[in-house]
Amino acid sequence: MSIEVERYRPERPDEPSGPNRGMRWFAVLGLVIVFFGMAYLGVKWLASAVNDVIASPDSSTVAPGTPVDFEVLAGTPASQIARDLVSAGVVASAAGFDKEVRDANASDRLQAGTYELETGMDPAAVLAILVAGPPDRTYRLTVIEGLSVGKMLDSISRQTGISFEDLAAALLDGSVASSLMPDPPRQLQDWEGLLFPDTYEFSTDADAAEILALMARTAEERVGAIDWTYLTDRGLTPYDGVIIASLVEREAVLDEDRPLVASVIYNRLDLGMALQFDATVVYALGGLPDGGLTLDDLSIESPYNTYLHTGLPPTPIAGVRIASLEAAAAPAESDYLYFLTTDDTGKFTFTADFDEFLRLQEEAGATS
Repeated sequence: MSIEVERYRPERPDEPSGPNRGMRWFAVLGLVIVFFGMAYLGVKWLASAVNDVIASPDSSTVAPGTPVDFEVLAGTPASQIARDLVSAGVVASAAGFDKEVRDANASDRLQAGTYELETGMDPAAVLAILVAGPPDRTYRLTVIEGLSVGKMLDSISRQTGISFEDLAAALLDGSVASSLMPDPPRQLQDWEGLLFPDTYEFSTDADAAEILALMARTAEERVGAIDWTYLTDRGLTPYDGVIIASLVEREAVLDEDRPLVASVIYNRLDLGMALQFDATVVYALGGLPDGGLTLDDLSIESPYNTYLHTGLPPTPIAGVRIASLEAAAAPAESDYLYFLTTDDTGKFTFTADFDEFLRLQEEAGATS
């Protein structure tokens, strides 16, 4: 074949040249990319669907509306939370929950904590709960006035589920302290009057020491806010004031009588008279006997028996309210030495005359 013939050989119609051939190759390449992209998305969808099937509990054994305690640990990615929700039966599809998270742009707003969810929930509802955060897990604890420390611990134990033994141990092993206490505690009685009765709010995981420490701090604050000049001028201490307040607490029913009861205490102390408060005998006995106090009860040997021993008892005998503390710090001005209840309202009648006191007793007995 000559050079000239080769140079001018016509092109074959099935071999496009120039730009047309390049366009065809680009089209083929585009089809390949689309094919593999669709294949990848299909595989990803299939994997998610298979994961849901594997992770989902048996719907025949988990009824919708069953309570579920669900915990989200700090740093857990949204995709793992979705799978955990499916495993717990809370949502039916991890992919469905993931979509809710993506649509709400909430992947970094899911809060760690423990949640009370249910099986068969809507993914959007679950997402709203996890974004809002776990509920406050707190409870209210109420301790009433006038209780001995032992009865306080009984009440706290019933309300919290913490054992009496654990509560007592926290008061005696140094876990809880009080600046009001004259000496380190050796027995529960040393804590009388130093745990303030009130309504408190605690987290559900609060232990014995946390609960009692707050009650002790509150007592310190309440007692510290009182002006005790009346006592200190008489050579007494704020702790003595708490003892006096506890006697007022256990004897008086009405707030209006508390300063007058306190005045009887101070008047008797000034005269060196025994206080002769029934409440101290009841404390010494560990409670009021069936049928009330007898003459034999009034002779029980105890440092708390103010019929036998002059002066104040060695510790308070009850938890006290603010009104009793204020009465102990600022008693009424009176010469009263006696009081008794003369009607069913709890109102006291006071007198400085022993004969009048006996007459009032007779009248009260005759009308009872």
